[in-house]
Amino acid sequence: MGKNYYYLIAGLPDISMDDTKPACPTEVFRTEYRPELTPDDRALVDLIWLEQDNRNLLSLLTNKDAEPETEGLFTADELREVIRMTREDEKWNSRFPVYFRDFIKAYDDENAESILPVDLLSSYYYKYCTEADNTFVSRWFSFNLDMNNILSALTARKHRLAVASVVIGEGEVAEALRTSGSRDFGLGGSFERFERIQQIHETDNLVEREHRIDAARWDWLDDESFFDYFGIEKLFGFVVKNRIVERWAKLNKEAGGEVLRSMIARMKEVNVPAEFKVK
Repeated sequence: MGKNYYYLIAGLPDISMDDTKPACPTEVFRTEYRPELTPDDRALVDLIWLEQDNRNLLSLLTNKDAEPETEGLFTADELREVIRMTREDEKWNSRFPVYFRDFIKAYDDENAESILPVDLLSSYYYKYCTEADNTFVSRWFSFNLDMNNILSALTARKHRLAVASVVIGEGEVAEALRTSGSRDFGLGGSFERFERIQQIHETDNLVEREHRIDAARWDWLDDESFFDYFGIEKLFGFVVKNRIVERWAKLNKEAGGEVLRSMIARMKEVNVPAEFKVK
């Protein structure tokens, strides 16, 4: 049985998706709350911040002199060391998740399968996270993988593209998306949130669609952690929710600004399957 964090959780501020600013800025949580977690629980929460490290790693592989706007768990210099260590086949430093090494090797492999680097890295990341030694956390990442894959598959089908080319990772949902030709990919009766995800996909306003995706994530956390009152599951959910609020506070601060425009531009892009070399 995992540790209960009675005082820590009781002291957390209330949080709502309608909040206009985060209840607890990420850096405050990382400096004041994170050290109070057990090493195993700290590793679970750290999986959330690895998403930023993924973005930074991709940026540095494209341009070794790039300076990330936001740090994840590791500094730019540490990620450059990861790249060097991998390319020189040095003994792996266990401070870093092993999927970094696997991705870099695949990125450098001229004979690698044709796949976008961001998709390849996501597939490694989700595999790593879904193998977490905590059922709630593992299921959280599985849910996100499945939802992202369903949205990508629906977009591919809409634009008459090969669905299998946009689906990443493994699992029953991924396999159904790759192989089924039915309207609901055979998931209507087996994946309880399929209908909601389909409705999200049909939302024309791209910003509203993104907001509804985050609302689906928020509701999953509420539903699945309802009876986890003082465990790491409740803290994990708080960190995810707080990051959602942080993200929208940043976007809404300059609603017509470059941040929002760039997000919409990325969402409008359709990844047409072609000869996408990882390198």
